[in-house]
Amino acid sequence: MSHNPYHVCATCIHFHSEKIRSGHMLYFCKRLGYETKPDYRFNCWEPKEHVKKLMEKRRDS
Repeated sequence: MSHNPYHVCATCIHFHSEKIRSGHMLYFCKRLGYETKPDYRFNCWEPKEHVKKLMEKRRDS
């Protein structure tokens, strides 16, 4: 199985980030319903549209 460098939470349609009052960032997966990190990776990954285009462009070259 090949490694996909795009397959991380930060590139998923369900990933959301929010700056909280203390100035820290909160990273959250709306699908799974809990806090995550941008570099985590789950099997339920659904890439954002611009990531799909980047993956296609990379595959074609």
